[in-house]
Amino acid sequence: MGIDFHDGNIEGCYANRDAHDSWSTMIRRLVPIERIGKVADIGCGGGIYSKALGGMGIREVIGIDFSEAMLRGATKECEGYPNLSFQQGSASSTGLEADSQDMILERALIHHVDDVEACFAEAFRVLRKEGTLIVQDRTPEDCFQKGSDHHIRGYIMELFPALREKEEGCRPQSSQVIKKLKGAGFNIIEEIVFWETRALYESKGPLLEDIRTRTGRSILFDLDDKELERLVGMLNEKITVNGPVEEKDRWTIWKAVK
Repeated sequence: MGIDFHDGNIEGCYANRDAHDSWSTMIRRLVPIERIGKVADIGCGGGIYSKALGGMGIREVIGIDFSEAMLRGATKECEGYPNLSFQQGSASSTGLEADSQDMILERALIHHVDDVEACFAEAFRVLRKEGTLIVQDRTPEDCFQKGSDHHIRGYIMELFPALREKEEGCRPQSSQVIKKLKGAGFNIIEEIVFWETRALYESKGPLLEDIRTRTGRSILFDLDDKELERLVGMLNEKITVNGPVEEKDRWTIWKAVK
């Protein structure tokens, strides 16, 4: 099993959500947005974070993804943003000109990439001098935080040890990310642990429906329908909050400067 990012049936799976304001606030803390003219969102998926960057007033944001299906969803979802555009490309071959971008975002990308060194080398090539690369991904420590009313991923790991094993195999250790960034030529690297609000739900019902439909959660594509219903049942019991649910995930962000 596993997700097929080229499947036209999941065109909107990674598009129908807005990045929370906490994410934009974090980016503004890390990067002087008022001095940023051009940004590439590499591995943009459905364009959720391309749209967030566009909403910051950046003059030109281009989303790059290897999936035509994802790009179709992104283009539809980002109508009305004249400063956004999308094109097909890979993490190691974006099609962008050298020294052309002030900032690059690679969010939830590198754990899907076979050759992270080539990915970072491409980012270094595309960035202007003193340009900034923002890498956001989950380390094993991020993934395996205890489950709670806010941290749903912890319960997924608890119920399905095979998924935990898979995450252990693909999630990067921070020391390795930093080593590979330095190997690509980046010389100023900052590491931040960040609890990002993924979504706000009026109650746990809409959250459980998101789980049931696997919306925006590639890990759930490793479960069959029966396993997914087991998960929904568990979450229905575990989530005790009455009223709105704020779902959060822990991430690590690496800021690297060319």
